[in-house]
Amino acid sequence: MRASRTGLLALACAAAAFALPAQTVAITGGTVYPVSGPVIKNGTVVIVNGKITAVGANVAVPAGATKIDATGKWVTPGFVNSSTVLGLVDVGFGADANESGSRGVDDISASFQPWLGYNPLNALIPAAREGGITTIAIWPNGNLVGGQGAMIDLFPGSLTDVTLKGPIGMVSELEGLRSAGVGSRGELVGKLEELFAATRQYIANKEAYNSARMRTLGYRKADLDAMIPVVNGTLPFVVQANSASDIQEALRLSKQLGFKLVLYSASEGWMVAKEIAAAKVPVLTGAMNNIPRDFTELNSRQDNASILRKAGVTVVLVGNAGGGDEENFNVKNVRFEAGNAVGYGMTWDDALRAVTLAPAEVFGVAGKIGALKAGMEGNVVVWSGDPFEFSSQAEHVFVRGLEYSAPSRKDLLTERYKNLPPDYTKP
Repeated sequence: MRASRTGLLALACAAAAFALPAQTVAITGGTVYPVSGPVIKNGTVVIVNGKITAVGANVAVPAGATKIDATGKWVTPGFVNSSTVLGLVDVGFGADANESGSRGVDDISASFQPWLGYNPLNALIPAAREGGITTIAIWPNGNLVGGQGAMIDLFPGSLTDVTLKGPIGMVSELEGLRSAGVGSRGELVGKLEELFAATRQYIANKEAYNSARMRTLGYRKADLDAMIPVVNGTLPFVVQANSASDIQEALRLSKQLGFKLVLYSASEGWMVAKEIAAAKVPVLTGAMNNIPRDFTELNSRQDNASILRKAGVTVVLVGNAGGGDEENFNVKNVRFEAGNAVGYGMTWDDALRAVTLAPAEVFGVAGKIGALKAGMEGNVVVWSGDPFEFSSQAEHVFVRGLEYSAPSRKDLLTERYKNLPPDYTKP
């Protein structure tokens, strides 16, 4: 195992060498989709020192710029996959290859920050970039309150360099624990109400708590501290809920406890779309699967994302194909979620927004990524055609102004076995 992990690290380090030095880049002649504004025919995008400095149809190309002819191509912001464990789970087995979970105490691990274990040289990252993914959100797995998430840009660098923002939210696997048989909804809802009450008591009596002049409240101090911005409504509380009744319960709790709710999965969200829209609650969901995994998803349907969006809900498209492992090995497949969403009724523009600017807005990084306009990070992708079409390819992928063309593990294996080896069974 140790030798294997060393080999993968060497491979990833070699891939990092494909990054070009800082430069001025002008992408010219393409059809530009800024997301934050109208489509620009024969447009130009200029990137200087990692930032977009100009976008338009009549933009002067700076002297000495590296020019990329995008004539006949589509130019978009880098895509965002908002539900991954990429960089936390390695290729292999065992606890030492998985940084996404925390034991916690009594199903609570609010202080857990999984991105502290993120590996920016993970062997699966080049494959994600090949699919036009330039930014990911990584989240913990497990527990009623599993911990916090962060937004990460996909390029080699220190943790400080690659982290756009952290934390961006606190995650609760209410649905997952129920399906695993850990507790009934009533029990778990009661636990959440108790946690919020304990956090409020802690906020009001911090001095007494820290000097041991009051009871311990039954939670770790670090978890109570981590819950403060959730209780105050400044940090989103991302709740996994699938059945219509669970979604309604999450909406009720949000109103009762005062937290900023984001729904995850929401397979039966279409049944209560008007309620979700009225509460102005964003939804992270997919469009590639309508097969129920348990009794909480019996009314799943593939146009769920489309119905939610038409009702006025802010939709962020994430992987929901299940067996496709879209949280790790197939992070790039989020563009196919968008394509399927369009096939089932969502407008193309809404689908593009759902994998670019919508997640940036939901998680507080809209000033940095998600659109093509001056001042934004230079996360830009040049596509051979419609990025939601299966046959289209990401021909140029820029992350913070640097182009990355590092071969993925799939590419290296394809090259390795392009010419079959000799028959070693012969003497």
